[in-house]
Amino acid sequence: MNYDFQTILNQIILPAMNQTFLMVIATAILSTVLGFVLAIAVLITDVDGLHPIPWLNRILSTFINVVRSFPFIILMVSIIPLTRLIAGTSIGTRAAIVPLTFAATPFMARLFFNNFKEVTPNLIEAAKSFGLSDMHIIRYVIIKESVPALIQSITLAIISILSSSAMAGAIGGGGLGSVAMTYGYQNFNDTIMYGTVVILIVIVQIIQFIGDRIYNRMR
Repeated sequence: MNYDFQTILNQIILPAMNQTFLMVIATAILSTVLGFVLAIAVLITDVDGLHPIPWLNRILSTFINVVRSFPFIILMVSIIPLTRLIAGTSIGTRAAIVPLTFAATPFMARLFFNNFKEVTPNLIEAAKSFGLSDMHIIRYVIIKESVPALIQSITLAIISILSSSAMAGAIGGGGLGSVAMTYGYQNFNDTIMYGTVVILIVIVQIIQFIGDRIYNRMR
């Protein structure tokens, strides 16, 4: 099946890019918030944390590790009932946000936790000696010192989400992945398939560039 350039751009590529941006932005916001909360909970309950709770820490850490071990496509298929419950459907861009968020949140949490653990313990001990509350230590010491590293982690996670969104598109999620499979691979149209790859590469470069600029400003 042949398409002229204007048709490909207006009716295929641009709508797919909008769907991809919607999936990535919505997932990035949700997973950043949820992953941040989860990382703080793991940090606080850690054996060296502000309030060690070993059994809760093990549960949270196990959840993070188990979900991260699932290949995204298998995860997406395995939580279809949950996706249908939350989104009202298991197909389409809105539905794809559910498994994308479910997969990205533990990934974000692990990255954030590692960033928090890199804060010099002496700073935390000094804050305790000055009588700061746990909330103030988390906010003004741990989070503040971790901001540059958090920016790098968020950048990495967004690129990972973009990659996963392409896989989601390949199995009904819409977006550029769906275009590459439906109009490119299945219709033997190398122009569309490789053109989509080029677009994804450009988007990744833009995301990395923005992330690096923010990191350099916050460092």
